[in-house]
Amino acid sequence: MCSNRTNESKPLVLVDGSSYLYRAFHALPPLTNSKGQPTGAIKGVAAMLRKLVDEYQPEHMVVVFDAKGKTFRDDLYPEYKAHRPPMPEELRVQIEPLHQLIAAMGLPILKIEGVEADDVIGTLARQAAEQGIETVISTGDKDMAQLVNEHVTLVNTMNNSKMDVQGVVDKFGIPPELIIDYLALIGDTVDNIPGVPKVGPKTALKWLQEYESLEGIKTNADSIKGKVGENLRAALEQLPLSYQLATIRLDVPLDKGPAEYFLQAPDKEALIAHYTELEFKAWLEELLSESSGSAVASACKQNYETILDEKTLDAWIEKLQQAPLFAVDTETTSLNYMQAELVGLSFSVEPGEAAYLPISHDYPGAPEQLGLDMVLEKLKPLLENPKAFKVGQNLKYDSHILARYNVKLQGIRFDTMLESYVLDSTASRHDMDSLALKYLGHRTVHFEDIAGKGVKQLTFNQIPLEQAAPYAAEDADITLRLHQALYPKLQADDALLSVFENIEMPLVPVLTQIEENGALINADDLRLQSQRLAEKIQILEQDAFDIAGEKFNLGSPKQLGLILYEKLNIPVIKKTPKGQPSTAEPVLQELSHDYPLPKVILEHRSYSKLKSTYTDKLPELIDRNTGRIHTSYHQAVAATGRLSSSDPNLQNIPIRSEAGREIRKAFIAEQGNCILAADYSQIELRIMAHLSADKGLLDAFSKGLDIHKATAAEVFSVPVEKVSADQRRNAKAINFGLIYGMSAFGLARQLKIGRNEAQQYIDQYFARYPGVRHYMDNTRAVAAKHGYVETLFGRRLYLPEINASNGMRRQAAERAAINAPMQGTAADIIKLAMISVDNWINETGLDARLIMQVHDELVMEVNQRQIAEVSEGLKLIMESAAKLDVPLVVDVGTGKNWDEAH
Repeated sequence: MCSNRTNESKPLVLVDGSSYLYRAFHALPPLTNSKGQPTGAIKGVAAMLRKLVDEYQPEHMVVVFDAKGKTFRDDLYPEYKAHRPPMPEELRVQIEPLHQLIAAMGLPILKIEGVEADDVIGTLARQAAEQGIETVISTGDKDMAQLVNEHVTLVNTMNNSKMDVQGVVDKFGIPPELIIDYLALIGDTVDNIPGVPKVGPKTALKWLQEYESLEGIKTNADSIKGKVGENLRAALEQLPLSYQLATIRLDVPLDKGPAEYFLQAPDKEALIAHYTELEFKAWLEELLSESSGSAVASACKQNYETILDEKTLDAWIEKLQQAPLFAVDTETTSLNYMQAELVGLSFSVEPGEAAYLPISHDYPGAPEQLGLDMVLEKLKPLLENPKAFKVGQNLKYDSHILARYNVKLQGIRFDTMLESYVLDSTASRHDMDSLALKYLGHRTVHFEDIAGKGVKQLTFNQIPLEQAAPYAAEDADITLRLHQALYPKLQADDALLSVFENIEMPLVPVLTQIEENGALINADDLRLQSQRLAEKIQILEQDAFDIAGEKFNLGSPKQLGLILYEKLNIPVIKKTPKGQPSTAEPVLQELSHDYPLPKVILEHRSYSKLKSTYTDKLPELIDRNTGRIHTSYHQAVAATGRLSSSDPNLQNIPIRSEAGREIRKAFIAEQGNCILAADYSQIELRIMAHLSADKGLLDAFSKGLDIHKATAAEVFSVPVEKVSADQRRNAKAINFGLIYGMSAFGLARQLKIGRNEAQQYIDQYFARYPGVRHYMDNTRAVAAKHGYVETLFGRRLYLPEINASNGMRRQAAERAAINAPMQGTAADIIKLAMISVDNWINETGLDARLIMQVHDELVMEVNQRQIAEVSEGLKLIMESAAKLDVPLVVDVGTGKNWDEAH
């Protein structure tokens, strides 16, 4: 935003930093960086300062804060501000980083001991007015209205309001010179200024309008009748003190006058460091974009080359052969690895030195490029050499692309996406642009910068080489530089290094192969399912209309809210952040126990989601060349280490509902093959037994008991053989509820029992399994101390909110702390199993292939003649993937489709 102000019209800007610090802290949503450092107040104040600078373009500006310690008002009145609670620790820790950031922005900061920020601002404003300097005071404090005059205006950037002399009259009904009188009368409960008891703004205004001043009111005190008159007369002795406390000083001794406080040029290197540390990504990117030609952005000189002839290609191949490690990246026409065409490759051998090898740019006027066949013939030995080590950013994708051209990428040594993910799964996104900002302080050229956005976005082959080559070369260059920044951090921690080198990196080729294998589905069956679901959806819609007594849009939260809460008078149990009655799924789940319409809506939503997400969508995802669907597995998304998948998302196909099982029936095997599904049994409970070392749990699992029956026997004090189905069901809810940190309230709601009864169940459980209680208490303490928890294999989950003063956020972090080691260890175990299974298949030459990984389950397609052999071997490998103090148990099933096998 540019300003049209002339130098003569640029005002002095005085900022009430302390006022904004508190207001930003309390008014804005809590914000932390990935280390758990509170940053919300810092960002709120900094945003306000940026806005002021942008709007006023001042030459003179001061940000004033309260100094530590007591002020002259405390000496006048020891009870001054006595009722104020101590500053929250989450706010206190933001003060020093904020001051450092403001200094880096080039803004003068002022703190004067013995007085408040208001007094410093008042003094500077008076001095400026005397010199005829127009002054803007940025504050949210109503007391500052006493400073307004023909040269001084108040602005409040949090609500975009401005207040000149007339503005004061409009707001308070009195001119600025009577504001102190007004404040003395009404007092201030926050600052503990006495005032006159029971006198509020209306009475104070009435008196001031009638008697013209505080002195006039005091003179006529005897004529004011009623209780309020008595209060006034009783307060007459104290009114001078209230007046003095409310008066902003205008004579604070200062070393400089207002015209001597100049804005300085921002310290861009310091700002980059602060924005990086605080994780203010948008501001960092903006700054780096502005500084692209500066020494900061060019700390690493770029020597990028475009390979357009065979001689240059040969020279680069020689460089790559001699390099101990090189970065490689592909440029393609699509993110769909099964459809994308190769457009070019880029390489880097050392920071700042990279090359782009274009192959198929075909825009009008594109220069002649080296032929695809010749390029691949020359590169294939290098790319397939397992001893020529490569680093990449998401090399699984590049492996897919090269495989489509009969090149099997080997020597995959490092992946910067996975390095970042293992270092801190919750820190940020793990894409290259985000990592370059975070770890290198470098704004990369974004794809949208050269390709455009939306429907008119170009594919890479359509982008001129003048833009495409630097972009592609930078990808390889930044990848290498990121590796040099990230890998030493992993090397500094043996456990994290082990997770990276023994789990995540070996998994890359395994997932590549699973994705290539794909899964066969029966599209005709799914289309029939879509028809049946459409019929069910229509019936449910009519049911909803019948209950509501009118037609409405079931997908509209607004219309549904009106029906539920206004027409049917169903009680509102939760509101949205905007204050509207909520129609979110958890709310409807709770209401569905007592009211029919929420239950119908939930069923309607469930069937609609299955139809749109699976039965309609899956046939559209069948690859035209393979006849299969090929999901994408994501290693660097779920914080706990679990794999996620997309296009399609296999993790969300429900297994308990009939409709969900129908969808699984559509996943079939080729003629002569069978589907084999192997699922870890109660793996998280077994991990809990191992981590807690609880004797009761260890004993139950070691003896092969039904753990839910065993728990029911302990909790309900009955013999195992006498446990009822209801008791087992309740025990199962307790077992799984506790590993997810469920409270008595949550358990009571799930079991539909009283809270006291639920608490009794939990107390009894912990009495019988004290090791579990000890594990949970110890895990909370470790998380609070270190800010993270670890899996059995050393994978780390950071918990930024674990020491939050907000109880709900802290408790949510504590629940995550308890569950994450179990969920993360389960994720590590199945990943290790996948690696071992893949090695076993490759070594034995079995006619079997992994086609899916879903939750704790591996799914294979196997030649039906080898089912027995594969079943036995798979079970053995999976059960041996980790050594726990209790046995791992794997259930194996086979069938013509996934549902039968499961």
